[in-house]
This record gives sequence, C-alpha cells and structure tokens, in this order.
Amino acid sequence: MKRLLLHICCAPDQTVAVERTIGEYQVTGFFSNSCIEPDGEYRRRLDNSQHLGSEQGIEIIEDEYLPEEFHELSRGLEKEPERGKRCLKCMAYRLRRTALKAKELGFDCFATTLTVSPHKDAEFINKTGEESAWELDMEYLPTNFKKQDGFKRSVELTKKLGIYRQDYCGCKFSLRDKKQREKLREQAEADAEADLESETKPQKKIEPAYVPPGAFFKPKDQVSRRFKTGNPGGKR
Repeated sequence: MKRLLLHICCAPDQTVAVERTIGEYQVTGFFSNSCIEPDGEYRRRLDNSQHLGSEQGIEIIEDEYLPEEFHELSRGLEKEPERGKRCLKCMAYRLRRTALKAKELGFDCFATTLTVSPHKDAEFINKTGEESAWELDMEYLPTNFKKQDGFKRSVELTKKLGIYRQDYCGCKFSLRDKKQREKLREQAEADAEADLESETKPQKKIEPAYVPPGAFFKPKDQVSRRFKTGNPGGKR
C-alpha cells in the first residue's frame, strides 16, 4: 500500500478526504497552513484536525507556522478578493510545502483536502500539485473530493462528530472581508427594520389650529372704505 501525505487545510475537509483515501493508501495528514490568523484560530483548527486524526486512526504532522512568509507572498495582493490571485498563490505555496515534506520523509505520493470545498478550483489545484510533483520527481494524487456530494458529506460528518467549522477561509484578508460583509448585512437589516416600523407605526393625527370665535370679525370702523361706500373699485 502506497504511503500518502495528505495536506490538511481544515478538519471539516479532512473528514471526507481521509474517508475516501484511507482504503487505498496509508494516509498521514500534513497540517500546513501558515495563512491562518490569528494565532488562536490557527491553534483551534490544528487541535480539531489532530483530534479528528486520532478518531480516524491517522497521524497528523504539523508544518512550521510561518505567517510572515504568507504575508510576503501576499504583498501587493492585499486587496484581491477571495478566490483571486492571492488565494491561488496561497494554495500553490501550501502544495509545494507538502511536496517538499513528502520528498523529505520518503512518501510515495501527496495530495490535498483543498478540493473538498466548492469554492476552490480543483483543476487549478491538481495542475499546481502536478507541477510541484514533476519538479521534485514525486507523484501527485489528483482529486476532486467535492464530487459525489463530497462537500455535503463533509458537512454531515462535521455535525455528527461535533467538529468546529470555521466561518472564514483563514487569512487576515478573508477575516477582514467577512467583517465587512457582516457590517453591511447588519446595516441592511437595521434599515429594513426601520422601514417596517415606519410603515406599521400609527400616523400621528394632525389637529387643525384652534381659531377662537370672532377671530376674523372686524369692527365697523376698520372695514375697508370701498366696502363701506359700496364702491368695489374704490373710486370716489
């Protein structure tokens, strides 16, 4: 049985990726994610991956945590949207580190859990993995774990096993974008609530101004001369 070094991006994706490879390969996980910030988030995801690994019966190797290297490769791409050029460079970086570790430890091949996500381009991931494999004279295992309801299966297993499922990709830029989306959503909800309240709130009845009796009565000596004389034109 071939020894497979499987790059782990997160425990939720680890569920189905290991489930689909462990029958054919001797799987070892490789948690290589220097993109994840802050440190507490990184530790939480690593702990979940290691706990899941013990349940799956596989070893999880932790890569060096080097966020400064991720910052360097992201330079000039800070404003890129998710799934843009910054994300492609990040995935290529992690795949290369996995290939190097597989070569160093004498694994037969390597792969990644990244293809579980419906937000990740499996074609790009596999092409990049094959390029690193060719460069290092290694074997890369192409996958598309999202197929055959792979993502749906990962969600089911995550709930069943009580695994933490993150709500942003991992890097500080995706966290920034998440907070901006939340702020816009909260503002939209507040505006909608205000509009609804204004529509349902009873309108205040406007009372006519009080006019005391005789307010428009003028004494005889103050009536216009033309009305006194019966001369509408006012001529003498």
